[in-house]
Amino acid sequence: QVQLVESGGGLVQPGGSLRLSCAASERIVGIYTMGWFRQAPGNQRELVANIISGGTTNYAASVKGRFTISRDNAKNTVYLQMNSLKPEDTAVYYCNQHVGSKDYWGQGTQVTVSS
Repeated sequence: QVQLVESGGGLVQPGGSLRLSCAASERIVGIYTMGWFRQAPGNQRELVANIISGGTTNYAASVKGRFTISRDNAKNTVYLQMNSLKPEDTAVYYCNQHVGSKDYWGQGTQVTVSS
């Protein structure tokens, strides 16, 4: 069972930056996708960004140009660099790993954008 541990959330002012990290307990071999989802109160969980094992990245339209997903294979870690944060980015951010037919989730980290 893969375990995902997120870190890096917090309170930031509008226009600020945060970097989220997601460390996986083991290295996955083969085709997989790692990504970040978020869920704000009263909303459904939505995809923010993901990166496929070959390196292709995808972003939600609302974050394109502001957020960057990257990975460090040696550390089994995925990052989400979030710049120019807006109040509407406030949510719990979840790390996800999709392998075959299985999905693994982290515990979530709160990101609050407020002045």
